[in-house]
Amino acid sequence: MTDTDLPIRAATETALAHGIVPDRCDILQNGSTLVLRLTETLVARVVQDVDGPRQGTEWFARENAIAQHLTENGAPVTPLHPDLPPGPHEHLGYPINFWQFVTRVDAEPDPFEIGRTLRQCHDIMRHFTVPLPKLAIITESLAILQDREVFHQNMQHMLRDHLTHSIEVLSRYPHQPLHGDAHMGNLMNTTCGLLWTDWEDTFSGPVEWDVASIIWNAQILDEDHVKVKAICDAYGPVNEKALHQCLIARAAVMTSWYPILYPHPNAERQEKLQRRIDWLRVQSAI
Repeated sequence: MTDTDLPIRAATETALAHGIVPDRCDILQNGSTLVLRLTETLVARVVQDVDGPRQGTEWFARENAIAQHLTENGAPVTPLHPDLPPGPHEHLGYPINFWQFVTRVDAEPDPFEIGRTLRQCHDIMRHFTVPLPKLAIITESLAILQDREVFHQNMQHMLRDHLTHSIEVLSRYPHQPLHGDAHMGNLMNTTCGLLWTDWEDTFSGPVEWDVASIIWNAQILDEDHVKVKAICDAYGPVNEKALHQCLIARAAVMTSWYPILYPHPNAERQEKLQRRIDWLRVQSAI
C-alpha cells in the first residue's frame, strides 16, 4: 500500500456514493493536498495532512461557499462540480471537495488579465454575506509560531514582530472577502481564460493583501517592475501604505509556513526562503 492509497479510496468511494463511477485516477498534485482526476470532468481534492495545523472541515466549508458564490455570479474561477453536493465531504478521516476539470493552455498569463480578473473576483466577493475570519492567514501564522519552535529564537522573534505589527496596521483598513492566497500557482491559464482556484485560505481583510500576494515574487524576487505595473494598473488604485504592509505580512506568512509546506526543500526553495528572510530583515531595520 502506498501513502496515497487511502485518500484515493476516500475520494473514489465518496464519488460512488453519489452515483459517479470513476473511470480513471490521474494524480494531478501530490502534496499536503492530493488532487485527483477521477472522470473526464471530475476532480477531487483530498486533504492528506490530516494531522497538520488545520483540523476538520470548517475551512473547506468556507472555500466551497465562496467558490459557489463566485461561480453563480460569473467570476473567473474553477467551479465546484455540479453533480455532487458542495460539501465539504469527509470520508475515512479525509476532508474532500469536488471540482470541474478545466484544460490548461501552455502560455504565460497576461499580466493585465491577472489584475483584471483579480479585481473582478473582488468586486463579486464584496457581496458575499457569509462571515469570514479577519486576517486569518496572518493570525494563523502567528499561532503556529507561538505553538512550535519553527526557527531559531531570533528568527521566531522577527517573524512574530512582523506578524503582530501587520495585524495591528491592517486592522485599520477597510476589509472585505479575499482569496487569501492569490499567488501564481493558484491562477490557471485555461481554454476558458484565466481562472482563479484554491480558495481554502479565504478571509476578510484589505484588498491590498491579494494584490501583494500576486505581485510579491515579481516585485521582490524577480524585480520585474513592468509585470507588477501591468497587474496593478489593470487592478486599479490601492492604498500604497497598506500594500507595502501586506508585502511584509505576506513574506512573514510564507516564511512561517515553509517548514510545514516544504519539510525537505530543494536548493531552489532554500534560496528563495533565504532571500525572503533577508528582505524581511531589511524591513525590520527600516
